[in-house]
Amino acid sequence: MNDTAKSILDIRQILGLLPHRYPFLLVDRVLDYTPGESIIAMKNVTMNEPFFQGHFPEVPVMPGVLIMEALAQAGGILVVKSTDTSVEGKLFLFTGMEKVRFRKPVYPGDTLELHCRLLRHKLKLWKMEGKAYVDGKLAAEAEMTAAVMNKEDM
Repeated sequence: MNDTAKSILDIRQILGLLPHRYPFLLVDRVLDYTPGESIIAMKNVTMNEPFFQGHFPEVPVMPGVLIMEALAQAGGILVVKSTDTSVEGKLFLFTGMEKVRFRKPVYPGDTLELHCRLLRHKLKLWKMEGKAYVDGKLAAEAEMTAAVMNKEDM
């Protein structure tokens, strides 16, 4: 994308695209995206995260399921930016995860770089590959499937 200003989203813009709010909003910034193709976003992992109180107090490690959720949220932003439909009255819900692998622990102070690439899209279903990196090293990866659902249909 040639226009860098179009490819960066700050937290205010992200709040307009995702229904998630604290403490479950897990994307702080979008660094780049190409509609219909891919996105790179980030999550700053801090000791203030509520899950670190119990996971694990003496050696705080970000739960793998939350790394997957961060990837899914980045993917959700990509889906929204890849369609012309409004996000009003819609939710982006996991329908499956495959090939999930956790390669390295994520600690407070780390910055998760979230890479999602669309693999395919059919009707309401979207499949993407997600990879989370810390300092350029792969921390987690998965293939994720999600559906865009109308709230009134739930």
